[in-house]
Amino acid sequence: MTDSLDPAVLNFAYAFIGGVMTLVFMWLGFKLFASSLGCNVKAELARGNQAVGLAIMGIFIGVGLTLGLVIGMALN
Repeated sequence: MTDSLDPAVLNFAYAFIGGVMTLVFMWLGFKLFASSLGCNVKAELARGNQAVGLAIMGIFIGVGLTLGLVIGMALN
């Protein structure tokens, strides 16, 4: 099936699916972190708590790198 598709269309589909997967997993990671932390993450960020912000940043970067590598390896 993939032999009949244009490579540009196939790469666009991979990029779109990968972007959606990345957003879903980042949202899931944030929700799991917020529920395990035991405090209101949004309120802590609004108060300027940099530790919570750095932890959330680490989750987003980690999930983004992981899914980017997995999707990148799938294109080979």
